[in-house]
Amino acid sequence: MPDLWLTGGVIEAYAVPDVYAAEEALMATLPDGALMARAVRGLAAVARVRLQERGGRRVVALVGPGNNGADALFAAARLARKGYQVAALHRPQAVHEGAREAAVEAGVDLSQDCAVLADADLVLDGIVGIGGRAGLPEFAADWVAAVPPTAYLIAVDLPSGQDPAGGALDPDGVFADETVTFSVAKPVHLLPPTEAACGLLTVVDIGLDLDVMPAVRRLGHDDVARLWPIPSASDDKYSRGVLGVIAGSQRYPGAAVLTVTAAVEAGAGMVRYLGPDAPTRLVLASVPEAVHGPGRVAAWAIGPGLDSNPGDRDQVYAAHAALLSDRAVLLDAGGLALLSPDLARQRAGMETLLTPHAGECATLLTRLGQPVSRAEVERSPHAAAAALAALTDATVLLKGSTTLIVGPESTHPAWSQADAPAWLATAGAGDVLAGLAGVLLAAGLPALHAGALAALVHGVAADEVSRGGPVRALRVAHAIPQVLARLLTRAT
Repeated sequence: MPDLWLTGGVIEAYAVPDVYAAEEALMATLPDGALMARAVRGLAAVARVRLQERGGRRVVALVGPGNNGADALFAAARLARKGYQVAALHRPQAVHEGAREAAVEAGVDLSQDCAVLADADLVLDGIVGIGGRAGLPEFAADWVAAVPPTAYLIAVDLPSGQDPAGGALDPDGVFADETVTFSVAKPVHLLPPTEAACGLLTVVDIGLDLDVMPAVRRLGHDDVARLWPIPSASDDKYSRGVLGVIAGSQRYPGAAVLTVTAAVEAGAGMVRYLGPDAPTRLVLASVPEAVHGPGRVAAWAIGPGLDSNPGDRDQVYAAHAALLSDRAVLLDAGGLALLSPDLARQRAGMETLLTPHAGECATLLTRLGQPVSRAEVERSPHAAAAALAALTDATVLLKGSTTLIVGPESTHPAWSQADAPAWLATAGAGDVLAGLAGVLLAAGLPALHAGALAALVHGVAADEVSRGGPVRALRVAHAIPQVLARLLTRAT
C-alpha cells in the first residue's frame, strides 16, 4: 500500500523508551522545567473543563513520586489558584520539592488521610507514570479504594497500575474516566485489555517530535475516504476484485449467507461461492448476484460455518486447494482448523489473514506447539496475536471489544480498532467481518491493512444499526453500503 497509510488521521502510539528519548532531546533545548510546565498547563486546563461541565469545586490529587506526581501536584496548585478547593494525598518523603512548594503557596491541603477523598468532585491520578512497572504500588491501594464512585477520575499519562506497554490489565489498578497524556499516545492507551482502563483519551501537545516507528496504529473515520478502494470508469467486475467464498455447511448454512451478503454489500466486483447444497440454495436465494461454482478469483474467504463432517468433504477439499494456491486467503472459524504447520510454511510470503476470537487463537496456538488457554489469550491478547502471527507467517486479526491486527514482522506496528458497540458480540458478526475483509484482500490490499480497515467499517456499521440497542449480524451487513457512502464523503 502507498504512503497514504502513514498520513491522514491515523492515531499512533509510541513505545515508552522512544517517548523518553524524545523528551530528553526536547528538554536539552528548553529552560529547566519548561517541558513539565507545558504538560501541567494542559492537564490543569482539561481538569477545569471537566469541573465546569460537572459543576464541581472539590479536587483531590493522588501524588506519587517522580514526574507524574509532580505533574499532578503542580496542576493541583494551578487549580487552587483558580479558586477550587484542592487537597493532595501524598507521602511526604517522596514528593517533588518544587511541586510541594507551589502547592503550599497556592493553599493546597497536603494530606496523608484518605478521608479527604470523601467529597471529591474530581480526582487526579498521579501515582505512577509511564516509567513505572505494571501493578499498583502498595502504598496507593488504600488511596484508590477510597476514590468515591461519583468523582470524575483523570489519570495523568496512564491509569496507575496498568502496564505502560499494554500487555495485561491490572484489576486492582486505576480505572479512569479520562486519561490525559502528553504529545503522543502510548501502547497502554490503544491496546487491549489496558485501553479499557483509560476511559476517554485526551492528548496534550507539548512539542515532542518522534521520528521512529510507532508501536500501535489506529484508523479514524476520516481515513476511510483515503484508503477504501474506489472503482474508476475503466474498472470492470474482474479488475475490482473477485472474492471466492468457501463458507457454510449443512449444519451451519446461515454463515454462508452472512459472509456472501457482507462481501456483496461491501462492493466486491464479483463473489464466487463454493459450498454444499443447503447453503448454496440459501445463498442464491438471498444474494442472486453471487456466482456458484469454481472460477478465477483474486482472494479467498474460507471458514465461516465450515464443517468437516463427511457430507461436506468436497468443500473441505476445495478449501485445501485454495490454501495451496497463490491467492490471498482469509481464514476464519472452521477454516482455522485447516491450518497445519506444513500449510503455514507453504503459504509463507503470501497474503494470509487469520481472524480468530480468543478461544480459536488459543486452540490454534496449542495445536501449533505453544499451549495456551483462552483466559491467557484474553489477559494478554497482543502477545498471543503476535505469537500466532510469528508461528504462521500470517497476519492475525484477533477479534474482541478492541480488535487487534498484528503482522508476522515484529518490527511493524500493530493496528488496534475499537469502533464497535458491545452489542456486536453476537452470532454471525464474525461471518460479516470475514466477507468485508475478504473484499479488501480481493481488491489488492495487504492483509494488515485489509484487516484494520475492515474492522473499522464493521464496527461503524454495527454502531450505526445499534443506536444503543441490540444488533443483528445481517443488519450490520446490509448497513455497509450506507455507512461506506457516508464515510467516503467525509473530508480528509
